[in-house]
Amino acid sequence: MKGTNLGEFEELVLLTVGILYDNAYSVAIQKELSKQSGRKITISSIHSAVYRLEEKGLLNSRMGDMAKIRGGKRKRIFTISKAGKVALAKASEIRNKLRSQIPEVAWQNLS
Repeated sequence: MKGTNLGEFEELVLLTVGILYDNAYSVAIQKELSKQSGRKITISSIHSAVYRLEEKGLLNSRMGDMAKIRGGKRKRIFTISKAGKVALAKASEIRNKLRSQIPEVAWQNLS
């Protein structure tokens, strides 16, 4: 398994895969992440991210059932692996730890 540090976009993709659960294929991930983030997300950026996350061992994939709607073409369904779950927890823990150390006065001066 390659390094498991997450970039921001990788973390968002992992979270979106979790949201979609058993319906997490590239186009669905793109649509959900665009909707949730308000960003314009290209399908190629999703493909790059999911394959990179799979290479890191943070996502698993399997081929879904054939669909008549897609001319018999099967979708690749992604799921979060155990290592992916750990990486998300670690990223959240680090962010929360850092955020909790910001003095209240610093937050007040940001308004």
